[in-house]
Amino acid sequence: MVKRDFHRDGLFKIFISYFKPHVGLFVLDMACALMIALVDLAFPYVSRMCLYELIPGNMYGAFFAVIAVLVAAYLLRSLLQFVVTYWGHEFGILVEADIREELFTHLQTLPVSFFDKNRTGHLMSRLTSELFDITELAHHGPEDIFISGVTVIGAIAILFTVQWRLALLMLLLIPIFLAVVSVNRIRLMDTSRGVKKVTASINADIESSLSGMRTAKAFTNEREEHDKFERANDRFRGSKKAQYKAMGRFHASLEFFMCIMPVTVIAYGGYLIMRGQMDYRDLITFTLYTSTFINPIRKLANLSEMLVNGTAGLSRFAELMRIDPELKDKPDAVELEDVRGEIDVKNVSFSYERDETQVLRNVSLHVSPGETVAVVGPSGGGKTTLCSLIPRFYDVDEGSITIDGLDVRDVTQSSLRRNIGVVQQDVFLFADSIMNNIRYGRPGATDEEVAQAAKRAEIYDDIMAMPEGFETYVGERGVLLSGGQKQRISIARIFLKDPPVLILDEATSALDSVTEAKIQRAFDELSRGRTTVIIAHRLSTVRAASRILVIRDGVITEEGTHAQLLAKNGDYARLYNTQNLHM
Repeated sequence: MVKRDFHRDGLFKIFISYFKPHVGLFVLDMACALMIALVDLAFPYVSRMCLYELIPGNMYGAFFAVIAVLVAAYLLRSLLQFVVTYWGHEFGILVEADIREELFTHLQTLPVSFFDKNRTGHLMSRLTSELFDITELAHHGPEDIFISGVTVIGAIAILFTVQWRLALLMLLLIPIFLAVVSVNRIRLMDTSRGVKKVTASINADIESSLSGMRTAKAFTNEREEHDKFERANDRFRGSKKAQYKAMGRFHASLEFFMCIMPVTVIAYGGYLIMRGQMDYRDLITFTLYTSTFINPIRKLANLSEMLVNGTAGLSRFAELMRIDPELKDKPDAVELEDVRGEIDVKNVSFSYERDETQVLRNVSLHVSPGETVAVVGPSGGGKTTLCSLIPRFYDVDEGSITIDGLDVRDVTQSSLRRNIGVVQQDVFLFADSIMNNIRYGRPGATDEEVAQAAKRAEIYDDIMAMPEGFETYVGERGVLLSGGQKQRISIARIFLKDPPVLILDEATSALDSVTEAKIQRAFDELSRGRTTVIIAHRLSTVRAASRILVIRDGVITEEGTHAQLLAKNGDYARLYNTQNLHM
């Protein structure tokens, strides 16, 4: 594995580092490209030899032997071109795959707060279309520079041996051409960066609109969504228009030089012929060589566009890779093993952003192993935040959280979360089969273990009633299942994971009473023998808890059993009585 320092290394060094694992393919690509360039350089020179020696001397045998060699050379060239096209692109794909894997792996190290602030569509764009531009640059960049360099330098060197005056004129034209191309390339690069940003934005808007299509239809807001899409599309059109304008200038100047170069050769060559300083056969050779290195120069010009897009994609890739994870394992972090489930929250304060109002203020809590503690209170009081700090989705600002006496910041994140099961109100199911969604709790589980987990979650009978059984496709985010079915599949997933600590985050608040009762039985089974923290909206579901905490405005205001809190006639009693009035 190649080590990269994204903070210190420049883009070029980062880019080249991805070539190392596939250097064999790269060398093959370059060797074939060199041979293609040599074949292209040979044809005008051989033609000159035929014009000077073989044709005037009526050397039929030698002439047609040379033609046969040229045919064989071009057959070889076509084979080499296949290698360059096929294996060269495979090299580019391998580089892209390595970059994508490293980027995805890096994204997995970033905290939940990063994904709170960044839209999915933006990240998808960076993982897909922008990396394709890097692939094209990885394949065509070195190859085109190498072929073009060898061809142009070789052609100029040969032409100096034919007629130095005309060769010198052509040599002087090339720097002027490159200067014009460079100026236009800078403009093209600026517009390309803008297009990539707008493309990421429109991808995010489309992803949001498609995900919310049911809501749009429910509110008959298709017109509003269409207008939103049109605005994004207009921004995209505007940015592409600016890019194509810059591209138009670029190609117009390129084509002018491509066309004026043969005219210049004919004009000056004709002048030298009329003065007796050049033979017409040498002029033909010059014309052939002009055609030979016009194509490489055109490649270099096209490479400028590719370089612009690839550099912009590489720059945005490096930008993401330079984001350091806010939550890191300490160098001496230990594995959390043999967990009993004792949780201590000591004087914890927390806010999502610096200089913002604290969501939790000096909160302390002790949960004994195997105890079930419920956390209730009004919305926005800090219930979910408290439970997000236990698996260390965020780090506390002040205080500490320990499990079995170990600070969660002193253990590895993977071992911490391996021992904690979280069931949320908003269940996320992957667009896959029921079997694979349950098995997500423990990827190595057998089919029988998955079925057993489904039985314990009281979803087995529902699954077997479906036409495809466990292979039933659940749809995007489980849309083809009912809310109760999705919730019980998520419970089965936790049964399979079998963690010693369980967090239930308002897991039944969106369900009807009958479904809630069925799921409550599954939760009772799931909680047995585990340390359980329940965030509850419906207070009827937490009456059997060992203790109930009431959190209001980031502070624990009450603590006790259901009966004790009702007797206090405080916050809990008011919440409970209010809910009973509405039942």
